[in-house]
Amino acid sequence: MTFKFIPKSAAVACAVVAAFSLAGCNKQAAPMARPAPQVKVVDVTLSSPLMTTELSGRTNAYEVAEVRPQVSGIITKRVYKEGQDVKAGDPLYQIDAALYEAALAQAQANYNLAVAEARRAAELVKVKAVSKQVHDQAQATLKTAAAALKTAKTNLAYTQVQSPISGRVGRSEVTPGALVNAYQVQYLTTVQQLDPIYVDVRQTGADMLRLKRDLASGKIKTTEGAVAVTLLMEDGSTYQHKGTLEFTGETVDQGTGMINLRAVFPNPNKDLLPGMFVRARLEEGVRPDSVLLSQRCVMHDPKGTPYVFVLTADNKVARRDLVAKRTIGTNWLVESGLKAGERVVIEGLQSIRDGMTVRVAGGEQKPAAK
Repeated sequence: MTFKFIPKSAAVACAVVAAFSLAGCNKQAAPMARPAPQVKVVDVTLSSPLMTTELSGRTNAYEVAEVRPQVSGIITKRVYKEGQDVKAGDPLYQIDAALYEAALAQAQANYNLAVAEARRAAELVKVKAVSKQVHDQAQATLKTAAAALKTAKTNLAYTQVQSPISGRVGRSEVTPGALVNAYQVQYLTTVQQLDPIYVDVRQTGADMLRLKRDLASGKIKTTEGAVAVTLLMEDGSTYQHKGTLEFTGETVDQGTGMINLRAVFPNPNKDLLPGMFVRARLEEGVRPDSVLLSQRCVMHDPKGTPYVFVLTADNKVARRDLVAKRTIGTNWLVESGLKAGERVVIEGLQSIRDGMTVRVAGGEQKPAAK
């Protein structure tokens, strides 16, 4: 067997290298520190938003008249065209007037005779040719004849059934040849005034109390004049004319807890028809010194409490619970929990938690729109 000898210095060097190699294998590299999460924030500012409430309702005619005959007879003609606009006094139907013309002629003859008798009695009583009693009877007969003549003229005029109001006349419920009676239950047709037009909506009693409290405390300041109302149509479009709130109910419906409200809208083009479903936006007033915050900033915990993350002066995240019960557009109206000048996280919410240090990226965002 052949042996090879390694110099002593070389052996020592190999041992040192082997020791450092083993030490390097056993020692792990130190982990690198993770950078702070990056977020975007908005500044909390004060504004004076216009407070509005949207309520559902329906349109109703401003005036509705059910047309009924005031004398009896046979309908001889329908004068109007269904669906047309008429004015007060325009003829709608004609009732056979033959009997009423005859009655007028008889009443006229009786009146003429009574006039002659009254004049004769007035001359004769002066010379005491007739008694005062005969004279008084002649004068009373004249007044009775005059009243009968007026009644006959009125009944003849009533044979022409006229529109009691201006508006749009509806479908006819009778045809020529039908027998009608004075002041019958069934109406002949209806006339509806459509310009202006009513919009009837309902509001909860609780909302009405809230509004009264806010007005009394000064949280909401109304503008001078009537409450303006904007109308939203069924297709989502906005009606071109604004209306005004004209009536607020005095009682609350015991079954639903709602209060009736009525607004009036101009309707020159007859775009609104009775019975249409609409939404009315009531302008309650201006709320000064209010905090509006984008809905993107606000989260809710399992209990439903709204909260946000605010940044402290040293860029640490702090949770802040809010009181926010209503929205205005895409923003929450914050009742309490924030004050002007604070910074609220709007982006990067998924990667942060309470107490964490963060970096603000890209500068601060603009505050919520007023």
